[in-house]
Amino acid sequence: MENNNENNMTAQQSFSIITEMVNNSRRSILQNSAKHFLLWGALLTIMSLVIYETIHITRNPIWNLLWFAMPLIGFPMAHFIGRNKVEVPQNIISRQLHGVWLAYCAFVVVISAVFMFIAPQNLTLIIIMAFGFAQCVSGIILKNWSIIVSGFILGVGGAIAAIMLRSEAQLLLFTLCGVILVVTGLIVKSQYK
Repeated sequence: MENNNENNMTAQQSFSIITEMVNNSRRSILQNSAKHFLLWGALLTIMSLVIYETIHITRNPIWNLLWFAMPLIGFPMAHFIGRNKVEVPQNIISRQLHGVWLAYCAFVVVISAVFMFIAPQNLTLIIIMAFGFAQCVSGIILKNWSIIVSGFILGVGGAIAAIMLRSEAQLLLFTLCGVILVVTGLIVKSQYK
């Protein structure tokens, strides 16, 4: 009976172990996410510039359909860069982040299709607001101020700029978003070497 009492932890010890595990998981996720910020930021910057130039030269908005190529390019690249990542067991943090970005992708694809084919609206405004919000929520989950602040800047600043800019010039906001993602990736990478 004495041996059994020696193996029991106090509530404080259990809480300390759980807190340490969650913090280690959060740190591992942040280390892995720096590469993804860099990848998606670079891809967004390149795609937005290509689409902007093709629309600007041809004056044909059909080139907006190239946005649908972005996940076809990005997801295989993300899989490739993630093959040597630090393994993080699935937990509440990774599931929440996955859910936030899955919801963002589903929202943007459906709204984009509706706005492109059924009811034309200012799609840039909606995408940038949703993107900034998803990034801000991710920063809150990860407890990382650089991600929170960059998400806020993207969402609010991008929405204001989308209202002020006209025509294909709005596409350059996605270029700015890509650059902000790259900078965020570099900051996160430097924080978690």
